[in-house]
Parts: sequence; C-alpha cells; structure tokens
Amino acid sequence: MRRRLKVYMPFLENQFKRNLAYKGSFYLFILTSLFGPFISYYLWSAIYGSSGGGMLGGLTQSEMIIYVFMSYVTSSLVTVGVSDAISDDVMEGTVAMTLIKPIDYRMRLIFMALGEALYRFLAPVIFVWIGLEIYKAAVLGLGVTPVINILLYILSVIMSIFIHLLFDFCFGMVAFVTTYMFGMNMAKEALLGFLSGQLIPISFFPQVLQQIFEFLPFSSMIYVPVMVYLGKYSGMELAFVLGRQLLWIVLLYAFGSYLWSRITKRLIVLGG
Repeated sequence: MRRRLKVYMPFLENQFKRNLAYKGSFYLFILTSLFGPFISYYLWSAIYGSSGGGMLGGLTQSEMIIYVFMSYVTSSLVTVGVSDAISDDVMEGTVAMTLIKPIDYRMRLIFMALGEALYRFLAPVIFVWIGLEIYKAAVLGLGVTPVINILLYILSVIMSIFIHLLFDFCFGMVAFVTTYMFGMNMAKEALLGFLSGQLIPISFFPQVLQQIFEFLPFSSMIYVPVMVYLGKYSGMELAFVLGRQLLWIVLLYAFGSYLWSRITKRLIVLGG
C-alpha cells in the first residue's frame, strides 16, 4: 500500500500545484464558484416565503438553507471528473504511452482528481463550510452540527468521491468510441445535477421517483452525504445508505475494470 502511494502521490501533488500556478485563475475560480449557491439561496428563500415558511419536501426553511450550501460544498469535492482527461488522452494519442508504463491508468487519473478535490477543499469549500456553521449557530439558532454528524458526513463524502470518479471513468470509456466528448460531458453534468439532488432535493419528488433515484448511484454522490450531515438518517437506515455507497464503489470498480480490459483490445490511437 505504501509503495502504491509513493508511486501515485506525485500525480496528486502535481495537480494541486498546477491549480495554484496562476493567481488570476485562482481568484476567479473562487469568485465564480460562489455565484451558484447564493443564487439558490435567494431562490429557495423566495419559494419558502411564498409558501408561508412551512416545511417543503421534508425540509424546513432553515434546513433548506443548510442543504443549499452543503450541496455546494459536497458537489465541489465530489464532482471532480476524469472523463475529460480520458477524452484528451484519446484525441492526442497519449493514452498509448500509458499502456507501456508500469502504472495503472485509472489510479493515475484518480490521484490527479484527488489533487483537484484537495485544491477545491482549501479554496473555497472550507471557508464556505465554516461560514455556514457560524451562520447556522448565530442567525438560524440551530447550534453547531454535532461532531458525529460531521464525521459520518466526511465518511460519506469520501465514498461519494470514489463513486463519482469510478462512474466517470466508466463514462470516459465512451471516448474510445466517439473520440470527442465535449457535448456528452455537458449532457452528463446537467443530468447528474438533477439526479444527484444537487439542484433539487430528491425528497421533493414523488415517492415512486424517489425510490428510482435512490436505487441509482447518483443519489449517493450528493444527496446522501448532505442528508447525513442534516441528521436525516439514523440507525439501520444510516447503515443502509452508507452500505449502499460502499456497494456502488465495488460495482463501479468491477465494471470499470471490465470496460478497460475490453476497450484496450480494440484501441486505435490518433496522433501521438
């Protein structure tokens, strides 16, 4: 295990340093990334205000505020993808070099994505999270989130990151067939925002749709960690949703291994 970390940690460190290389890009990323959650905050505030401030979709207005910003925190960490990198490698032909190197292509991509997630955590996720906790205690009067909820949330987010990475690796295999994936990636991101609960909590949908969405791996990416943070799961239900996340990691890893073994047998390199 230590040897594998020694081999792949430089990919994580390099990706992290690349993101810090340009100050203008760094500050612009922080500024633009904050637009989304604040727009959602004012939108949901208007919705709850027009409804009389009651409970909607099983969430109070205060819980919805927490949900909006924690879904932003969670999505920032979780939605680091690898399909773009796969598409670039296929178009440029550099994927051929991977096959002759003594490294695992998927592991290299995962560690590069983890470097991106670390960068996002330090700027600006951690500051938004701390600010939310202060706002929650000082303005909403709900107190600080219990430590056990935070620890369970961190565990759930770690599994969510790997669920998304492994899913995106499987999705990225399409690049070996289509080569260019820009449009497909745009469609994927829009669909994931809907199915993962990032845009609208899954509890707002009819019961039948909730059951379908919860069966799919996408709800485990954002909706489940945020609901764990809110303390909406307990006992066996909590164990079930965490176990389901672990199961999806195993299934997606196995499916990705199968696709990689099949796709490399029909690899056609362009450029290089």
